[in-house]
Amino acid sequence: MIRAIVIPLLAIAGVVFAAYSVVQGSKPPRAMPPVVQPSLPPYPSFVAGSGLVEASTENIAIGTHVAGIAVEVAARVGAQIHAGELLFRIDDREQTAQALLAEAALDVARAELARLEQGTRPELLMMARARTAQANAALSEAQANLALIERVADKRATSEEELTRRRYAVDAARARVDEAAQDLAQLEAGAWAPDIEIARARVAQAQAVLNAANIDVERRRVLAPVDATILQVNLRAGEYASAGGSGPPPVVLGATRPLHVRIDIDEHDAWRVRADAPATAIVRGNAEMRFDLRFVRFEAMIVPKRSLSGESTERVDTRVLQAIYQLDPGDSPIYVGQQVDAYIEALPLVPPPSPHPMTTPVSPETTR
Repeated sequence: MIRAIVIPLLAIAGVVFAAYSVVQGSKPPRAMPPVVQPSLPPYPSFVAGSGLVEASTENIAIGTHVAGIAVEVAARVGAQIHAGELLFRIDDREQTAQALLAEAALDVARAELARLEQGTRPELLMMARARTAQANAALSEAQANLALIERVADKRATSEEELTRRRYAVDAARARVDEAAQDLAQLEAGAWAPDIEIARARVAQAQAVLNAANIDVERRRVLAPVDATILQVNLRAGEYASAGGSGPPPVVLGATRPLHVRIDIDEHDAWRVRADAPATAIVRGNAEMRFDLRFVRFEAMIVPKRSLSGESTERVDTRVLQAIYQLDPGDSPIYVGQQVDAYIEALPLVPPPSPHPMTTPVSPETTR
């Protein structure tokens, strides 16, 4: 008896529960309020675009002239630097040694030139004069010996061979006198002009070699090109820095006072934007943080869009006009690389005229 009552009741309860579930499931879900209120355009007619915050000098990706191991990295993220300050240094021990060798060679060349320009040492002149006097004395002695044998009246007392020998001795002594006199004249005249010119050329050559060696050392010291803020450091001491742009740049820097915003404007809306139109940037995630923008320039060429917003309606084949605006954040936390919503007041959209305008038929009563 109880069984005959319970089973129908369970069936009825199941049908009611199923009907309730179907009704509840068919109701549209209640819309949840957004976590962050979206930004509202500040102008009745506007062009909107995605803006990317960047340095006013643009983001400068620092490279290196030569590849090598970094032995010193002076750049620190967030630091303010001046043009010419050291960012990082590549191992330059071999090039420094070559520069020292070149400097020593330059010193030798300069010393040789100075020696030639100063002329002959006094000690050498004294020695040359002494050799000249010695040669003259030897000549006088040889001439005296020859005269002595020539004055002998009896020719049988001397031999012809002895006479000839003494005559040759006089000639040899006279030749030594001439040689000593020429050596003395050369020393008294000083260095020869062509020798000095050659020495000067060697000094210039050594200086050029030293300059090349110093430049080779300087190429391994990477310096800041402008006054800027260090935005990113991707290099540590002991790591290999590659040249040629392969991989992330060792250091990224740029001037951040003021900042610039690069706004991508769809090419279909480019005609609506004017340089003197007011513009506003609104920070994503906080619609209360909005900044007035000041126009800087339009990029001269329309390019494919690279900065994607991630929305499903966005087309990847869009071409955009890039407009650069200046943004002064003051003390607000705005960072390079941050995306903002940008609005530019623009001309209103006017529907194009129809190629076939419709004409309203005129009744006969109207024409009367």
